[in-house]
Amino acid sequence: MDKVYFVYIIYSGEFDRYYIGQTENLAQRLDQHMEGKSKYTSRAKDWEIKYVEEFESREAAMKREREIKKKKSRKFIEYLIEKEKGA
Repeated sequence: MDKVYFVYIIYSGEFDRYYIGQTENLAQRLDQHMEGKSKYTSRAKDWEIKYVEEFESREAAMKREREIKKKKSRKFIEYLIEKEKGA
């Protein structure tokens, strides 16, 4: 089976922040965030996945991650999350 790569957005209510990342193992990566192994996300312990996109290559996932981060917009992130809920 081909590898799948994910772009994900997680949210911490405690911190009231979103984090955007990419990985090939979503469950393992979320565990790393919860265990404080990522500097940015180590400040909270209540991260939850709010949004996920799948890609066939790491390059495509990294490109999409950069696109989302470049917008620097909480509104855009919340738009993506709401759009996915409605799908």
